[in-house]
Amino acid sequence: MRLKGQPPQTATFTRKTDALLWAQRVEADIRAGRHFPGNEARKRTLAELIERYRREVLPQYGRREQKQRSSKLAWWSSKLGTRLLSDLTPAAISEAKTRLAGGEGPSGKPASPATQVRYLAALRHVLAIAKREWQWVGDNPAQQVRAPREPRGRLRYLSEEERDRLLEACKASDDPRLYPFVIVALGTGARRGEVVGLRWRDIDLQRGTATLQETKNSERRTLVLAGRVLEVLRELGAVRRIDTDEVFTGRHGIAAFPRKPWDAALKRAKIEDFHFHDLRHTFASHLAMSGATLAELAEALGHKTLAMVKRYAHLSEQHTSHVVGRYVERFLG
Repeated sequence: MRLKGQPPQTATFTRKTDALLWAQRVEADIRAGRHFPGNEARKRTLAELIERYRREVLPQYGRREQKQRSSKLAWWSSKLGTRLLSDLTPAAISEAKTRLAGGEGPSGKPASPATQVRYLAALRHVLAIAKREWQWVGDNPAQQVRAPREPRGRLRYLSEEERDRLLEACKASDDPRLYPFVIVALGTGARRGEVVGLRWRDIDLQRGTATLQETKNSERRTLVLAGRVLEVLRELGAVRRIDTDEVFTGRHGIAAFPRKPWDAALKRAKIEDFHFHDLRHTFASHLAMSGATLAELAEALGHKTLAMVKRYAHLSEQHTSHVVGRYVERFLG
């Protein structure tokens, strides 16, 4: 089809009806100013688009998110950066995704489905900005590429007996940071990096709160400090170093996760198939078994939606069934 003052638009259809519908839609979009025939797409490469995104969009995110997105976009640029945006097809993106799955990613190892999903999401967002705000493309070809199905998330948590063995092993560690580090993670559900990043200026021992300045979703979050967690931090605060504001400063003067002491404590406690992140699962699982709703779990863990906490739903349901059972037995005999 051709409109006066506009470059010709072409598409191929097997049925005349589909062709007529397409022509009507494109003509309506052009007249309404919604259709961008591709002048920029024919001049700009994906590498140019990614570079503009880095300059104008990435600074809006936290340092952690910037670093993660930047590395993924650098990979896309290395594989498809020389392509004009007009030549960036779903097939080309899908082929690159297949290469990522086959081991051509930065790590040199086959990318898991979860990793592929995150790489694809990064490219989709770049192209969405290019379409919606900059009008560099008329369509987002990455939206047409199927994301692999992610496996169900791991759910390993400590039993009360395992908890006792682990905490005793942490107390016996040569590294004095390990026990309080684990107590804070176990009592707040904070991620490892969030615990490492704790600063005394962000901790209010009177109110029993700690503010996380940098989180996974780039938003501030407040942790509730209660019971043993608050006691441990007060003990640390009484003997804190004056040359740093970091809570868990190591021997070399910087905050870090005590990896070797942690591994040794797991071995000493005879706890198998357990990662540090599973302390977060332990926090969430026992909250669920204590009767917390999914909404309360999401808030405690810092998730924006309920989707990420649905893995704990069955634990909450078990608790609810016990509560209902006791009610029926007592009230209805």
